[in-house]
Amino acid sequence: MIKNLSAPKISVVVNFYNMRREAERTLFSLTPQYQRGVHGDDYEVIAIDNGSTEPLEESRVKSFGGNFHYIYFKADSPSPCAAINHAINKARARFVMCCIDGARILSPGILKYALAASQLHEHSFIYTIGMHLGPEPQNYLVSDGYNQQVEDRLIRTVNWRGNGYELFKISSIALSSKNGFYSLINESNCFMMRKDDLIGIGGFDERFTSPGGGVVNLDVFNIVHEDKKFSPVLLLGEATFHQFHHGVATNVPMKDHPWSKMMQEYALIKGKPFKHSHRQPEYYGWLSLEYHAKLMSVES
Repeated sequence: MIKNLSAPKISVVVNFYNMRREAERTLFSLTPQYQRGVHGDDYEVIAIDNGSTEPLEESRVKSFGGNFHYIYFKADSPSPCAAINHAINKARARFVMCCIDGARILSPGILKYALAASQLHEHSFIYTIGMHLGPEPQNYLVSDGYNQQVEDRLIRTVNWRGNGYELFKISSIALSSKNGFYSLINESNCFMMRKDDLIGIGGFDERFTSPGGGVVNLDVFNIVHEDKKFSPVLLLGEATFHQFHHGVATNVPMKDHPWSKMMQEYALIKGKPFKHSHRQPEYYGWLSLEYHAKLMSVES
């Protein structure tokens, strides 16, 4: 149970499903000793376990700090939508940061810059790009034997716990983030907006019942970008780094990707074909030396 203490500035909602390995790194990346420029009192972390058959241990989640909370949600479907909405309603802060995929390590400035960017507009939608650990998106690597053991060895080659920006050195841009910060990005696996705004747009549409929620995360992105009330702000230089976890969309070869089924579900729910919506965001943040090094290696 989440105690009724003084309200934090940000509630970070992270969804997990059978991710004991991945949760260790994700949750560490949300601790005050890793995140820069924030204190534990500034935010809370709600780890929502969406009906895992191997649930996280509540004591382990809480060991990351007094601002960490755990909820086991008895899911009726493999979709995380109902679980995330439940956690959003439990959130105590004015701003809610949502991570639909708990397998993603956050970069160290996300909370600091998201909090600062929240003051730019009355209705800011603050988001990040996605990266995949590995030299290519994991959909391409899986056929060549990329797995959790290979990834563990890769992660050990950098001091990411001391400096999370080191992860840029061993990662590639996720397919949904196209060519990076200045691209027409399709979605964000770490975004923040006012809690009342998120509830006002309906949260995560629970009609999306596919594993992983289908394209519900992209749907939220579209709804926000189609509504001129919201002001998109992209955190320049920040990202989430996807760990391999046998994800239904991220860790299958492209020939087996469930995109067509996701599109069918979207059309049935929305009554129209799916189409990406995007508006030019404002940029806020900084570019680390590690990101510059990565950019130069890609261009060379």
